[in-house]
Amino acid sequence: MPVVESSLVVPVPVEIAFDVSQTTGAIRLRWDPFIRKQWFEGGVTKPGKGVRTVTVHRSGLRMVTEYVSYHRPTNVGMTMITGSWFFERLAGGWHFDAVTPDSTRAVWKYNFACRPRWLAPIAERIGAVILQRDIDRRIAGFARGCADPEVLAAVRP
Repeated sequence: MPVVESSLVVPVPVEIAFDVSQTTGAIRLRWDPFIRKQWFEGGVTKPGKGVRTVTVHRSGLRMVTEYVSYHRPTNVGMTMITGSWFFERLAGGWHFDAVTPDSTRAVWKYNFACRPRWLAPIAERIGAVILQRDIDRRIAGFARGCADPEVLAAVRP
C-alpha cells in the first residue's frame, strides 16, 4: 500500500498549528487548496473521534471521511468511508510536534490502495505521484494559513 508524506515547520505554537488545521468554512478555504467545500455530517459543528466529514475536492470528486483519532494538539487520523471509485482505501494522519514554544513541525501522511486490483500496480504508482503533489500543495497552504492574520484571529482565544 503506497504511503505519501509531507512535512514542514510553521512559526506558531503547536496548539495554534493544530487549530489552524482543523478550521472549517470560509477560514479553511483561505488556506486549503485541496477542497472546494467541506462540512460535518449530522449537524455536528466540531471535529472529534467518530465525526464524519464530507469533502468535495477542487476537481469535484466527493468523499466522506471519519475521524478515527482526535488528540488536540498532537494528532488527528481519518479514514475514507465512501469516495472515488478508484480508491479501495484511503487514510491519513496529521501529526504536530513543538519544535520550540513558537514553532511546530507538521507531518501529514496518507496511505491508500487502488482498485480494480489488476490495475492497482500501475494506478498506485501514478496515484502516489498525484497525491504527493496534492499533499505538498496542501501543507504549503497550511503554512500560509499559519501566517494569515485572518486565519490566526479565528483560532486564537
